[in-house]
Amino acid sequence: MFQRRHTLAATAALLLAAAFSPQALAQSWPRQPIKLVVTFPPGGSSDIVARVLAPMLAEKLGQPVIIDNRPGAGATIGAKAVADAAPDGYTLMMSNTAPISISPFMLDKMSYDPVKSFTHIFYIGSVPNVFAVHSSVPVKTMAEFTAWLKAQPGQVPFGSGGVGSIGHIVGEIYKNNTGTQLLHVPYRGSGPMHNDLLGGTIKVAVDSLLQNIPYMKSGQLRLLAVTSRTRMSNVPELPTVIEAGFPNLVAENFLGISAPAGVPREVVDKVHAAMAEIIKRPDVLRRLDDLGTAPQAMSPAEFTAFVTNQVTAWAPAVKASGAKLN
Repeated sequence: MFQRRHTLAATAALLLAAAFSPQALAQSWPRQPIKLVVTFPPGGSSDIVARVLAPMLAEKLGQPVIIDNRPGAGATIGAKAVADAAPDGYTLMMSNTAPISISPFMLDKMSYDPVKSFTHIFYIGSVPNVFAVHSSVPVKTMAEFTAWLKAQPGQVPFGSGGVGSIGHIVGEIYKNNTGTQLLHVPYRGSGPMHNDLLGGTIKVAVDSLLQNIPYMKSGQLRLLAVTSRTRMSNVPELPTVIEAGFPNLVAENFLGISAPAGVPREVVDKVHAAMAEIIKRPDVLRRLDDLGTAPQAMSPAEFTAFVTNQVTAWAPAVKASGAKLN
C-alpha cells in the first residue's frame, strides 16, 4: 500500500511539474493580460507607436496588452524592471535606443546587460531625430543655426526628452563638434518639453521627428535637419544632417519588442508571428510612415545582432560626449 501511494504521489508530482514547465506554459500562453513596458512618459515616439500596435497585438494574442509607462533615469528604470521580471511572456518592453544603446554607458555601473538581460523578439523600425527651433529664431539651415549660436552672449538651452535620450547625445556631439555654447535641459518626456518649446521658454530642441511634424506644418516650429541617412518620405523638404555637413550626427531611435532573458521559444515565436502579421497591414504601414518609422523584416536572431551592433556603435560616442546619469 505504501509503495502504491508513493508511486501515485511521484506520478502526480511529475504531471504537476510537466503542467507548469516552461514548455507547457508557453503552449497555453497567453492566459492573462500582457504588460508592455514603455520606458518613457506618454507622448514620446515609443509611447505613440506602442499605443498604435497594442490593440492589434491584443487581438492577435487573445489577451489585453496593457501599456505600462515606466520613465526615469534615462529610461533605465523601465528596462531594469523588464530585465528583472519573470521570463513568462507576460512582461514585454517597447525596446528602443535609449535604454539599450545609450543610457547603460552613462552609468558608473550598469544595472543590466543591454543584450544578455533581454530576449530581443521583433524589430519594428527606426525613428530619426530633428533639430527644431522656435519660429522666433531667425535661422533656416544648420549653418545659420551654428552662426546664430556663436553670436549669442551666453549658453543657449536646448531641450530633449530626457537624460540619455538620442536627442541629448546628438545635441552634445553637435556642441562638441562646433564649439557652440549649448546647455542641455532634460525633460521628463517630449510632452512637457514641447510645452516650453512652443511657448518660447526654450528656443531649441533635439527631438524625435514624428512629434514635431505637426508643429512644423503649423509654423510654430522650424525644423532644420533630420538625423537620418536619407530624406524622409513624409517630409521630403527636410534636409539630412549629412547634407548639412554633419555626417557623424546620423542617429535613429530603433523601436522593437523585447522581453526578459529566458522567455520560452514558443512565446517568442507567437509574439514575432503576431507582430509580423500586424506590420504587413496597409493601414499600419501608412500609420508608421506618417510617424516617420520605416519597418524592416528581421528574425529574432537578426534583431539581436542588430541590437549588439547598436550597442557597439553607440558606446564610444556616448562616452566621448561626457554625458552622465547621476
